[in-house]
Amino acid sequence: MKREFDILIVGGGLVGAALAASLRDTTFEIGLIEGKPPAQSWPEEEWDSRVYAISRASRRLLQDIGAWQRLDTARLGPVAAMQIYGDDSRNALAFDALEAGVDDLAVILESRQLQAALWQSAGDAPNVSLIAPARPVSFSQHAEGATVVLDNGDELHARLVVGADGAQSWLRQQAGITTRSEPYQQWGVVANFTIERPHLGVARQWFFDDGVLAWLPLAGQRVSIVWSCGEAQKDELLALSPEQLAVRVADAGGNLLGRFSTITPAAAFPLRLTHVDELIKAGVALVGDAAHTVHPLAGQGVNLGFGDVAELARLLKAEHPGRCGDYLVLRRYERARRESIYLMQGVCHGLQKLFNNSNPWLKSLRNFGLGLTDGLPWLKQQLIRHAMDH
Repeated sequence: MKREFDILIVGGGLVGAALAASLRDTTFEIGLIEGKPPAQSWPEEEWDSRVYAISRASRRLLQDIGAWQRLDTARLGPVAAMQIYGDDSRNALAFDALEAGVDDLAVILESRQLQAALWQSAGDAPNVSLIAPARPVSFSQHAEGATVVLDNGDELHARLVVGADGAQSWLRQQAGITTRSEPYQQWGVVANFTIERPHLGVARQWFFDDGVLAWLPLAGQRVSIVWSCGEAQKDELLALSPEQLAVRVADAGGNLLGRFSTITPAAAFPLRLTHVDELIKAGVALVGDAAHTVHPLAGQGVNLGFGDVAELARLLKAEHPGRCGDYLVLRRYERARRESIYLMQGVCHGLQKLFNNSNPWLKSLRNFGLGLTDGLPWLKQQLIRHAMDH
C-alpha cells in the first residue's frame, strides 16, 4: 500500500508524539510511526521507575497540546525546592520556588503516564495517523521528498521525515548524518522508594567523587532516585536485595528522610554525550535524543527535546505546507536550537567532569563554588529562571 503524507515522524515516544500533537489543527497530513504502542493502563499500585522533571516551559507546551490535562494529578510530584550538596558538608546550594515567585520549580512525573497522555493527544488529532506497530526498513530521498518503507511492505511518501527515534536513531543513520559520541563510563541507576519522613516537595542531589545521586519527590511519601555511577558500583547496586538497596540509598543521603523501602527494583542505563553534526538535511529533521543526548545530572534531557518540538512546530506552522521539507526552512530550526543544545550539553558535561574528579584542588574549587553561588541571590535567580523557562 502507498500512502501520502506531508510529514512523517519516525518514533512515537515522548518527543515524537508531542510533535505530532503540536501539529494538530493544521493542514499538514501527519504519520506517526512507532514499533510498540505505549500502554494505556497499569495497576494503580505500580510506579514507573523512569521519571522526568518537567520544566515550566515544557509544561506550557504539554498544556497547549492537551496532554497535561490528561495526567493523573494524584501521581504528580511538584518540586517546591532543590538542595544540592557537594562532597564537603560545609557547602550546599539551595533553590526555592517561593524565592522565585512561582508555585513550583518543576514537576516529577512517571514516563509511562506522560507517554500515554501524549499518545492519546496525538491520536485524537484528525490530521494525525498512528502507524503502529510498524518498523521502518528503508529510506530514500527524491525530488518530491522522501519514501519510508515499512516492514509490512507499505510505502509512505512525505515532504519531511522527522527522526524522533532516540539516541541510536535509525533515520539519522539512513540520512547519513554523522555524530560524535563520548561515553561517560557511567550508568544511571533508577528505582523508587517509600520514605519514613515527608519530603515536602524537596529535590535533593549529592555530588560525590565517583558519581551523582538525586532524590526526586514523587506523590505522597515516595521518592525516585537516579544514581549516576561507574560500572562496578552499578553492578553492586543491582545485586543488592530490595532491603539492602533501600538502606544503601538512605545512607548515601545521610538518612535525611528516615527509613526507605524499595517499591520498584533497580534498573540501569548507560550514560553518553552525543553531538550530532547536523540537525537537518533537505527533507529531514532530528528532534529529542536523535538530535542530542546529555548527562542526566541536571534532569533536562526531555525538556531539551520538548524545546525542539516547540521550535520546529512553530516554524512549520508559519510556512506553506508545500515548503515543510525545504532546506532553508529547516535551517532556521537548526540555527534556533543550536545555542540551547550546546549550552545544556556544555554545562552538564562540565559539571560531570568537575565533580567526578578526585583532584584535591578541584574538590576545593567545586565546593567553594557551591557555597559562593548560594550566597549570590541574583545569580541563583538567573539559574532558576533558565532551568524553568527552557
